[in-house]
Amino acid sequence: MATISADAKLMTLINTFEVEPYDADRLIALLVEATEAVMRRQPGFISANIHKSEDGARVVNYAQWATKDAFAAMRANPEAQAHMKACAALAKRFDPVIYNVVFT
Repeated sequence: MATISADAKLMTLINTFEVEPYDADRLIALLVEATEAVMRRQPGFISANIHKSEDGARVVNYAQWATKDAFAAMRANPEAQAHMKACAALAKRFDPVIYNVVFT
C-alpha cells in the first residue's frame, strides 16, 4: 500500500506514459501483470498504483521503493527489463522521474 508522507524515507517513481487511447487498457494490463509477477517479489518494493487519464491518452505508474539501490537492482533484473520493454513498446512516449514527497 502506498505511503504518501513527507516523513517517509521512500523513493517515489512517477512514470507517465503517453498512449493511443485504444492502447491504454493493454498497457494497464501489462503494468499490473509486471507488478504482480515480478516487481512485488523484488527486494525493496513497496507499492505500485496505476492511473488512467479520463481521455485514455495517459497512464501513470506511481511506484514506491525502499531505496534508490533497490530500484536500481530491479531495473537490472532481466525479468523486469522484459516487462518494461513491453510497456515501452505500447507507449508513444514515457517519462519516468524520481520524486521526493515534500508536503501532504
